[in-house]
Amino acid sequence: MSGDSVNRSRLEEEYIKEIVSQLQKEFGIKNKLAVPKIEKIVINVGVGEITHDKTAMEKAISSLTAITGQYPSLRKAKKAIAEFKMRQGDVVGLKITLRKKRMYQFLDKLFTIVLPRVRDFQGTKKTSFDKKGNYTLGLGEQIIFPETDYDKIDKVRGMEITIVSNTNDVKKAERLLELLGMPFEKTQKETE
Repeated sequence: MSGDSVNRSRLEEEYIKEIVSQLQKEFGIKNKLAVPKIEKIVINVGVGEITHDKTAMEKAISSLTAITGQYPSLRKAKKAIAEFKMRQGDVVGLKITLRKKRMYQFLDKLFTIVLPRVRDFQGTKKTSFDKKGNYTLGLGEQIIFPETDYDKIDKVRGMEITIVSNTNDVKKAERLLELLGMPFEKTQKETE
């Protein structure tokens, strides 16, 4: 075993050893470098309502840091909006971009632990792809992540998770996520 494979996550190993060759066969791709892959995961959390509450903001940041293993960047308002009591420069969101090892670890946790914990979970929708093959998933609460400390939560917050792939073909991106373990909802034809 090479030293490089020691640093890879379980899902990344599976992608390299099994999924790449399977995608090559299914789509007739000759070059391994042309096989669809996940480039990054972008996680966004809106925190506009707690902009001026320093302790609540710290709790939101520490919760997201625990979930992803990475400190978020603060997204600030570009304009002042009086109706929302928001000034230009106020923090309105938190954003994290995961790549490489952390990205695969997060995906593995999302597919195998987190999504099955969602109440009344029937699978993720296949219609959430954009035209470029990127998949966006909304989660209504952060408490479904195992790293969440219930005592430190002041409010349940949702998050938007975008899985960015290097392909512009939705069918290839869908198959890639399916092979990686994304629990898509079963259609009527698939259940019969």
